[in-house]
Amino acid sequence: MVASIEPRSFLNPIFPCNPNPSRQNPQLQRLFLSNSKKPTILLRLHSPATIPTCPCSATTAPPPVSGDDPVPVQESSSDRVRDRRRAVRVAWEKLVRWSRSWRSKAKTDVLERTNKVVVLGGGSFGTAMAAHVADRKAQLEVIMLVRDSQVCQSINENHYNCKYFPKHKLPENVIATTDAKAALLGADFCFHGVPVQFSSSFLAGIADYVDPGLPFISLSKGLELNTLRMMSQIIPHALQNQRQPFIALSGPSFALELMNKLPTALVVASKDKKLANAAQQLLACNHLRISTSSDVTGVEIAGALKNVLAIAAGIVEGMNLGNNSMAALVAQGCSEIRWLATKMGAKPTTITGLSGTGDIMLTCFVNLSRNKTVGVRLGSGEKLDDILSSMNQVAEGVSTAGAVVALAQKYNVKMPVLTAVARIVDNELTPKKAVLELMSLPQVEEV
Repeated sequence: MVASIEPRSFLNPIFPCNPNPSRQNPQLQRLFLSNSKKPTILLRLHSPATIPTCPCSATTAPPPVSGDDPVPVQESSSDRVRDRRRAVRVAWEKLVRWSRSWRSKAKTDVLERTNKVVVLGGGSFGTAMAAHVADRKAQLEVIMLVRDSQVCQSINENHYNCKYFPKHKLPENVIATTDAKAALLGADFCFHGVPVQFSSSFLAGIADYVDPGLPFISLSKGLELNTLRMMSQIIPHALQNQRQPFIALSGPSFALELMNKLPTALVVASKDKKLANAAQQLLACNHLRISTSSDVTGVEIAGALKNVLAIAAGIVEGMNLGNNSMAALVAQGCSEIRWLATKMGAKPTTITGLSGTGDIMLTCFVNLSRNKTVGVRLGSGEKLDDILSSMNQVAEGVSTAGAVVALAQKYNVKMPVLTAVARIVDNELTPKKAVLELMSLPQVEEV
């Protein structure tokens, strides 16, 4: 049924309808009476009920409800909670189905055809990666090339790295050697875990035994002090092979937690997408997620600079400057890393990802970090030489700090926090003076 309703009071509730027009405001009365042809609105009604004569009744009295009309029921809070939970459950189930479908299509042929992996270096992270890869496949031969004969003997006879993991038993298929030729012969992948500052000389000494097509997966983070080179440049230069396959492995990870098989997420970066996918297949398992990236520069520069920032974070903690200072410092440091990395051609998304923000958070906020430990002790008043001589592991941020400043000058980027760390490391600035200088910098717009 179609009814005609005068729209004055229906469309404009500010002017309620009065059944006696003489009592209305004269101006409104003239306005209403000036139109001899009144506009109408057509409403399709579901009920055969008649419409009241006064248009006002359309708003003041609800139309009768027939037996066929659904009666509106106000939704209770328990209904809303139930609907929300159902929506969350459906979203999670979709995610799980997508994940299972993806896993069912995942390739494992790289792991299946890999027979031998070599790890250069017997440090904590190299040992953790050797143990991880060896656990992936019992028939896989994992060779650790080490310098220390005592560590070599401990691994082969007792299956422990007596220097770094005396309480973690290594898989039976992890073997150590000091013979570079034997270690590299027939290897399918090579994990490079030698500290950055010693990599060039080490690689030059074994270059004759390296196959030109052997993929190198770099575990080392930092910049070579004199040349400002990253590992993606150091390895091909030292091996005199610019086409040496290269992959950078980075992200928030402590070797101890990898050894304990705690959930971890890392990223592998290579300009060769197939090579990155191969490394992903080799390493990914139920407690280690591996993402891929083509942004080698971003992954490497973030991994190098976060070590310097971690020293600054340690200084703040050592000086007891509080949580506000820590948050402000790390935020500023993240910006400085982003400024330099993007100037060098890195993607901003890389700096906010696992190898950037993820690694920065871990290194700056957790006390297992070697670089943060150096900073804490510097902030407490200890001398750098005394700190380094008491450590059995390398804190890459100490040597990288000077290289970062040189790199910033090369790309014309101001990096106040990281420059202050370099000055403190060079014993040209005290932590207290550095804080005063940084807090006195001009108040500028955030970028």
